[in-house]
Amino acid sequence: MLIKFSVTNFKTFKNKAELSFIASNYDKTREEENLYTCDIFGFSLLKSAVIYGANASGKSKFMDALSFMRRFVLSSSRESQKGEPIGVEPFRLSTETNIKPTEFEIIFIHKKQLFRYGFEVDSEKVVSEWLYYRPLTKEIELFVREGQHFNVHERKFSKGSRLAKDKMVRENALMLSVAAQFNEEVAGSVIEWIKRFKIISALESDNYKLYTVGILKDKDKKPKILDMLQKADLSISDINLEQVNFGRLPKKITGNLKDVVLKKMEDDNVELFALNTIHPVFDKLGNIVRQEVFDMDLDESSGTNQFFALTGPIIDVIENGYVLAVDELDSKLHPNLVAKIIEIFNSKELNPKNAQLVFNTHDTNLLSADILRRDQIWFVEKDRFGAASLFSLSDIKEVRKEDNFENNYIKGKYGAIPIISDFDNISSVAG
Repeated sequence: MLIKFSVTNFKTFKNKAELSFIASNYDKTREEENLYTCDIFGFSLLKSAVIYGANASGKSKFMDALSFMRRFVLSSSRESQKGEPIGVEPFRLSTETNIKPTEFEIIFIHKKQLFRYGFEVDSEKVVSEWLYYRPLTKEIELFVREGQHFNVHERKFSKGSRLAKDKMVRENALMLSVAAQFNEEVAGSVIEWIKRFKIISALESDNYKLYTVGILKDKDKKPKILDMLQKADLSISDINLEQVNFGRLPKKITGNLKDVVLKKMEDDNVELFALNTIHPVFDKLGNIVRQEVFDMDLDESSGTNQFFALTGPIIDVIENGYVLAVDELDSKLHPNLVAKIIEIFNSKELNPKNAQLVFNTHDTNLLSADILRRDQIWFVEKDRFGAASLFSLSDIKEVRKEDNFENNYIKGKYGAIPIISDFDNISSVAG
């Protein structure tokens, strides 16, 4: 499970921004459902967290930080060569940060052990890197890196020690990634957990819709997708895949691009499927007389397509106890559906493996839906210098559990809302 993630000097975040899933001791609400008690390490963890903020405040940039960390860990040893730049973007609105590295750190529990891993990078090299783990009460240093100088635990990270001595770690690659490639057991365990950290954008649902289609092919998992669609009140009684010929491609793909795609699909022996939803047809007495077939892409709403695309990642992380981060979860979805997704993650019964959800949104209805604790609600706010900060509702001392969080947020009592000038004085947009 995810405990904490922090980032410093990345895009809109000049100073350290830390998201913590450790439950506050001051909030005693919804403890049975929204929390998982970790007896081994003596604290409780939240199952979900939501991030609010104005447009361009940094909500999506925080998701970008999660995504960059994950991508760099998984690819730095394989997809770059010596001397290639690292595509990291520091905070650009200060002369202090241009020459400073960007820092990432993540703390999590995997296989009953607590890990703390982090690194600093600039555009050319890994400046520092560290890995600690805590099997019980004491944190043990596995390695600490400063540039190309490594201090490695020779017994507990033995293959990493050999890699350091043989100078096998490039300056633009992470020790963790290289060690995992050489079958270092602890490094492999960390990589395994990071692979399970799923990060998606609801604004780019086509990227994971195919994943959901793949799950739909599994006869054991199809009923779970169908159950979610039916409980979402979308009037869908069944959903099927129909193999079609190569001439049927999405309307967006036209001209030369269509020819290229068709050639590639034929060369790779790719099967093309149409996704069909089945709806009941009623007579005037309300009796079902037959079933009507709809094309998911052509006949269903964008909201239905969006919810279907999300069902695959949600089912995957719930079944396996993974972490899911979603940028703009509320995109195209009704607020009640978003609330139900949160309730699934918070539920003791529906989420027995304690999967976690973190997402950002503008949907203020969630603040008054009585499904979130104060420590599950986070805000991103920019100062007048363009630097974003991240803070929790539980960090604000004046907030009480009986307050109307939605009204107070809209009124600006918690910050993290746009400061809008008087539109009456705006120049005419009509020219």
